[in-house]
Amino acid sequence: MAVTEKEKKTTGKKKVSEKKPAAKQAKKILVIVESPAKAKTIEKYLGPKYTVKASMGHLIDLPKSRLAIDVGNNFEPEYITVRGRAKLLKELQGDAKKADSVLLASDNDREGEAIAWHLRNAITAKTEQVSIQRISFNEITPQAIKDAVAHPSAIDEAKVNAQKARRVLDRLVGYNLSPLLWKKVKNGLSAGRVQSVALRLICDRENEVESFIPEEYWSLEADFKVGKIPYTAQLVSWQGKKPELKNEAQVKAIVDIVTKADCIVSDVRETDKTVKPRPPFNTSQLQQAAANRLGFTSRKTMQVAQQLYEGVSIGNSRVGLITYMRTDSVRISQGALEEVRAWIGKNYPDDLPAAAVEYIVGKKAQDAHEAIRPTYVDYIPDEIKEYLTRDQLRLYTIIWERFVSSQMNPAKTRTVSADIKADEGIFRIAGTKIIEKGFYRVLKLLTSREEKGSAYPVLKTGDKVTVDKFHPEQHFTQGPPRFTDASIVKTLEEKGIGRPSTYAPIISVLLDRYYVTRSNKQLVPTVLGRMICNMLVEYFPAVVDTEFTASMENKLDEVEDSQIRWPEMIREFWDPFKSRVDEVGKTLESFKGSLDEPTDHVCEKCGKPMMKKLGRFGYFLACSGFPECRTTKSIPLAKCPRCGGDVVSRKTKGRGKEFYGCTNYPECDFISHFKPINQDCPKCGQFMVEKYDKKNGAHKACINPNCDYLHSDDEEPGDGE
Repeated sequence: MAVTEKEKKTTGKKKVSEKKPAAKQAKKILVIVESPAKAKTIEKYLGPKYTVKASMGHLIDLPKSRLAIDVGNNFEPEYITVRGRAKLLKELQGDAKKADSVLLASDNDREGEAIAWHLRNAITAKTEQVSIQRISFNEITPQAIKDAVAHPSAIDEAKVNAQKARRVLDRLVGYNLSPLLWKKVKNGLSAGRVQSVALRLICDRENEVESFIPEEYWSLEADFKVGKIPYTAQLVSWQGKKPELKNEAQVKAIVDIVTKADCIVSDVRETDKTVKPRPPFNTSQLQQAAANRLGFTSRKTMQVAQQLYEGVSIGNSRVGLITYMRTDSVRISQGALEEVRAWIGKNYPDDLPAAAVEYIVGKKAQDAHEAIRPTYVDYIPDEIKEYLTRDQLRLYTIIWERFVSSQMNPAKTRTVSADIKADEGIFRIAGTKIIEKGFYRVLKLLTSREEKGSAYPVLKTGDKVTVDKFHPEQHFTQGPPRFTDASIVKTLEEKGIGRPSTYAPIISVLLDRYYVTRSNKQLVPTVLGRMICNMLVEYFPAVVDTEFTASMENKLDEVEDSQIRWPEMIREFWDPFKSRVDEVGKTLESFKGSLDEPTDHVCEKCGKPMMKKLGRFGYFLACSGFPECRTTKSIPLAKCPRCGGDVVSRKTKGRGKEFYGCTNYPECDFISHFKPINQDCPKCGQFMVEKYDKKNGAHKACINPNCDYLHSDDEEPGDGE
């Protein structure tokens, strides 16, 4: 029987002596995690002898003020306590002194291993008496945490070395290229190793977008009737070939012929297709799906996923709803497979495969973690939505749907297509329906086009039909699309650049440095970003080479696998890189000053000429009389089509939305919501703009509403609001 507090106080010496062995068993164990949210969740799973504290990420790191890498001594890094974190570190050291043992429970990846390594060293420096061990887990659930605590291990030194190598490599690149940019281009600039490669990809794509010249083409649809039932079919063949309709005259010629022709159903085909479910998410696939389906940025996706992983209060309990969200694997644990198959067998028994579905892990995947999946399949999104924010619910829903559907039977679709022969042309109509729903039964947010389907054409071979109406439509070929969060992550993954933990930070850094901006969810390089990219491509091609960067990622993986020593890997990179930096520093002429261009514009205040200068947010005009005269203004982008004044960039009050207006306002009220580009319309001579709509994406068009050059009928005029 347990002894009460009152009994303890009144117990004699003999009883106190008898209770000493029990007191030894009640050990105090300190668990250190990374975040308070995770600490709050884990604390609920462990007993009173456990104290859970948060380190708030890295407490010890390289200083920001200097290189802090001893290149002559195997690139040994000089670590210091992060500014503002000394008090927290001291508290954790004090807590460790009072504990019988310490369990380091930072994330199970390179960064988490490095955090644990630094904490162990900092605690050991203050007391060598306490036992320090590492625990790791893939999900924050009661069973996973108890299993981890029951099986502690040593810190993985190879994983720490891989993180150290990446940190040193990035520091050597950044702290050597950035001063070069300050000296030769502009103060305050910076260049990162992996981010520079991503910037090059975005800039190269922008060059393709700008150099693309749209070409006109047409499509032709026609309404055919069988009795009173109308069918709309598309012209798919003319004179035995795919039709290439380059202008309206060609379309009109075909319409004239088909109008007089006898139209008959020449062929009806029925095709069945098996649609397989997709594997559960890894990090890049989750970011892509969240961007395409939910409109999330990569940063937002990872922030919300972190919340779901670290724990959410569901009723009276607190639980991590998903497994660790930084992974490049689609592997699923045996326990999770058994759980999801049991759930499917109970709820959709007809759609449970005879055996579990296995997915192949990519060659580049480290496979350290499982795929991203719900920790409990029984937590159905609709049943726990009251406990989640809107963003949490939507992200959890697609994770749950993707995981459950991945272990269900394939779906089957049936497509019925009918060909209508009209003279030398073939018009085709098709309809698709689901005949076996399979895994589609659990999809809502992840529903595909196949599931929505379309009506079958009720036609048979030999039916005579009459043409009722034609629908000719003008189009223009679309250039390569700019990168979005989803497509740049996909490209980085395909090229082996970065790892699951770095995709979102890569994009964030480029945006924060204003090397890239977002426009209609597209990533557009700024003038500054393109200038930095051009310089790096010309003078440091290896640093921004995708294959070279991918090979460095592979070498970091080899360090983690203890196949190579990290100082040797760094030395192989450093010697030629440093020689190149020194050479460029001596031979490259400074761009400073040359970036300032004289203009014909005159300062309205002092009458001195205005200079074109490059600032953090792009080019602007500044008075050459600086610092005596500090007048600045926007650069004219085009001539106003109404009064001949200058069109410049402006922003609305309040939300600060950008638009383009005439400098002679209010006398001239011309405005455009589309950005002028440095190109005149070849038909009317007015300026061209860049437009965007969901139908056509980003495309060029003339600002003149009365000019038909590259215009679509559904576009609004670009002026005069």
